[in-house]
Amino acid sequence: MRMDTKHLQEAGLPVTDLGPVVAGERHPLLFATVSGAHLYGFPSKDSDVDLRGVHLLPAEDLVGLREPEETRSRTWDRDGVEMDLVTHDLRKFVRLMLKPNGYVLEQLLSPLVVHTSGTHAELVELAPSVVTRNHAHHYRGFATTQWRLFGRTGELKPLLYTFRALLTGIHLMRSGEVRAHLPTLLGEVAAPAYLPELIGAKAGAEHGAAEGVDAEAVSRDVEALHGVLDEAQAQSRLPEASGGFEALHDLVVRVRLTAV
Repeated sequence: MRMDTKHLQEAGLPVTDLGPVVAGERHPLLFATVSGAHLYGFPSKDSDVDLRGVHLLPAEDLVGLREPEETRSRTWDRDGVEMDLVTHDLRKFVRLMLKPNGYVLEQLLSPLVVHTSGTHAELVELAPSVVTRNHAHHYRGFATTQWRLFGRTGELKPLLYTFRALLTGIHLMRSGEVRAHLPTLLGEVAAPAYLPELIGAKAGAEHGAAEGVDAEAVSRDVEALHGVLDEAQAQSRLPEASGGFEALHDLVVRVRLTAV
């Protein structure tokens, strides 16, 4: 097990407490990283810790008659912090990688590493081969969902998620790099000048209201960024279809057989 202590400390995470989280898992964990608000760069003082990763089922669970537990989740409280761990079996995770699913790539490439392995490193190395222009659809759809949630709740969290998704999608289309950290994106993609203030306001409470926000201005900015994402997708040099299928297939087979 290796924790990236530097990045975890910078994200304000309890690094001394996260190690034991993965120690009691029933099946081997190939990696576990931190996702959610800590990864996105705008955690609140009461944010939970979203752990995401991959476990490895034994071969008999996949070839027998019982339905395999391909996705597992559990939530618990540790020292007053709500912890949430969701993991997929390796085969399911790789299948998700081969779809235009930015969420799983963010988990895989998160710099907030709680647990890693050689297989994790191989997956990271193969990640660029699955990135396509169609990943713009993921970020466009996620931003739309969060924008609607903001409209219903008036909370700051979904508003920041909206901007984060759009800026991540634009950066990905232009550079081929998955970057989920909103404060970093502000320096790389043209964004509204008020976003740093909103990020600072979110630190106070996870579900606080978006107070003092000019709804009309924000709506115009969101619409404009959708247009920028559309243009970035149209001009992107990323391929239309993912590659890496054979290499990922070989990886899944090799890791499974090695574990037998």
